[in-house]
Amino acid sequence: MQVTQWSEALSSWLMGLGLPGWAAIFLVYAVGSFILINYGMLSVLLLIWITRKAISRIQDRIGPNRVGKFGLLQTVADAAKLLSKEDITPYEADKIAYNLSPVLAVTGVLMLLAVIPFAPGLTGVDLNVAALYIVGLGSIGIMAALMAGWGSNNKYALLAGFRVVAQLLSYEIPLVLAILTVVLLTGSMRFGHIVELQSLHIFGFNLGLGWLGIVMPGALIVFFVSSLAEAELTPFDLLEAESELIAGFHIEYSGMKFAMFFLAQFLNAWILAAVAVTLFLGGWQGPGVGLPVIGPILGLGYFMLKTFGVYVLQQWIRGTFPRIRIDQMMYFAWKVLVPLMIGLIVAQAIIQKLPTPVAIQYVLIFIANVGVMAVVTYILQKYFREEQMRTKRSFEPTSLIGGMQVSEKGTMY
Repeated sequence: MQVTQWSEALSSWLMGLGLPGWAAIFLVYAVGSFILINYGMLSVLLLIWITRKAISRIQDRIGPNRVGKFGLLQTVADAAKLLSKEDITPYEADKIAYNLSPVLAVTGVLMLLAVIPFAPGLTGVDLNVAALYIVGLGSIGIMAALMAGWGSNNKYALLAGFRVVAQLLSYEIPLVLAILTVVLLTGSMRFGHIVELQSLHIFGFNLGLGWLGIVMPGALIVFFVSSLAEAELTPFDLLEAESELIAGFHIEYSGMKFAMFFLAQFLNAWILAAVAVTLFLGGWQGPGVGLPVIGPILGLGYFMLKTFGVYVLQQWIRGTFPRIRIDQMMYFAWKVLVPLMIGLIVAQAIIQKLPTPVAIQYVLIFIANVGVMAVVTYILQKYFREEQMRTKRSFEPTSLIGGMQVSEKGTMY
């Protein structure tokens, strides 16, 4: 399906009106940036409301229900409260790193929206290296959190900053390897092209159900689990473990600087859900997206429905699973996900080089992915059995057995 990008159509129209080419392109991308930035900032209000409602229902609560219809304006009230809070900077903090880190966190996440294909022809910038762009800019959030921990001059914040490097960089590897499986299968890093390849035509009608997640369920699950860690969601929310690190790397922040970190976190979770939908769940593909006028509108609706569905699944897991230990988290990343994804990529590369029809290759890739899921399930079951059998005490205090003094009646030790 030949798709014309909105930027090309709008710039051609402006140049037809007599506007110089450079001015038309500048104006088009300025308008696109304005729309994406405002969408990202305002959508967080809805994302927080969804999180509160989803988790409250899981915990047999009602959630926000006082401010506005269904409590929809509760997040707006909270944002207004945070705007009125006093901005406090620690006396001995590194002023540059301390003040720059929240801005860097939000900017890095907002820039990721530029390559998300919302609908046919509705992509900020349809880069031919969009997958590489997502991987590269995704590391800005890691640097922002580390700068916040270092610049706060607080030991707990600094420890949380070290956890940023340990956790996010560790789970970024299986995340990138999961993206690589899609790039290897499609032969493209352009998100628009990857979505176009996930069409499914029956009798000339596009059902939009040729999802790569059906062919590669193992890569989809690894991507989703890694995205939970990258978005700092339960059970991988160890960067802000209240029982260990008070509130994490942003403990010294207040007011809107404090809110900016949470804005980046919620929006990052939504963007990772959007990337998962784009790579594995067909993106904007669906019945009727090829129709002349209503097609792009349907595509936008399909994309939003899928993305918010994945986001609700993230919050479902957030409200259900307990937090794991730091050693369990690192064990799962380096000893389970990374080796299995490397093996899956090697197997997929060999399968795609076999002199067999494409349909047979897809079946073999599916079998390899099912094998990955089976191995992960076996390893986790074995690990949980070992954890149940292991005693909480690493030694038996045999020297104390029989050596305790028996208190006499009427005395107290």
